[in-house]
Amino acid sequence: MNTNVHAMARLQAAARERGPLCVGLDTDPSYLPPEILRMYDTPAEAVLAYNRALIRETAPSTACFKVQIAYYEAMGLAGLRAYAETVKEVRAAGIVAISDVKRGDIADTAKAYARAHFEGDFETDIVTLNPYMGFDTLEPFVEYAEKKGKGAFVLLRTSNPGMRDIEWLELASGGGRRVLDAVGDGLAAIGKRLRQGSGSSAGCSPFGAVVGCTEETEARALRDRYPDTFFLIPGYGAQGGAARVAATLLDRAGGTVNSSRGILTAWKKDETLDIRARSGSLTLDDIVASAARAAFAAKAELLAAKKALHG
Repeated sequence: MNTNVHAMARLQAAARERGPLCVGLDTDPSYLPPEILRMYDTPAEAVLAYNRALIRETAPSTACFKVQIAYYEAMGLAGLRAYAETVKEVRAAGIVAISDVKRGDIADTAKAYARAHFEGDFETDIVTLNPYMGFDTLEPFVEYAEKKGKGAFVLLRTSNPGMRDIEWLELASGGGRRVLDAVGDGLAAIGKRLRQGSGSSAGCSPFGAVVGCTEETEARALRDRYPDTFFLIPGYGAQGGAARVAATLLDRAGGTVNSSRGILTAWKKDETLDIRARSGSLTLDDIVASAARAAFAAKAELLAAKKALHG
């Protein structure tokens, strides 16, 4: 792993080389068949075994893996051990790990969050951040980007319907500018500062943006407004986001498109496993193979959408 290149630049290169898919390891025990859960002492151990096999088998189809910490926190201490081991497994494979932690706090608390996820047992490459307490909440993470080549994806326009409650609100200053425009412009300014600090204005910033593909109306406008910002694109697949919208957001600096449940639970819709599923005889290899096929198909769909977009 080249530590002289920041994590977001490594991810950008991986997305161009292996395709834009990000496999989300939001692995809830309920996503596993009962017969597999019974093979392990705890649900967390079953989840970790599944994750390890998934990382190995889906790596050729993915640019990165995103690990959503909430699913592991919900399993208690055993879950946090599974989380730490999952992130380590991804990074040991030479693949960029995104820790979906959505932290957003101030002063020493923000520093502690940055230290927790960029050092020690939970060390990762890139985190997700919530900027709604102000841009000062991002500063401790900026320092790690400057000193250790870490990265962050900051919430800009999320994939949930409730994003209109805040992100789309018009600012009092008028001119049609919304809250998300203020966030995007602030993020672009941080990116410019980081690129200038590194002595290079080329390439993407270590700070990217979360832009969901569930809203088609302004995908092109956002992509063109922030041409140098690498995007993390949720909402594809199970949340209803279309590949054609994702393809638009993949223009310019590019991005990575997350799919979680569509891959993790692919076995539930896999007709080739129907007999085994009904008889309660599914194996870990069965569901991992199904996930790998789903990842390959998702990658192919996204690449086809990109090709169609550019004629």
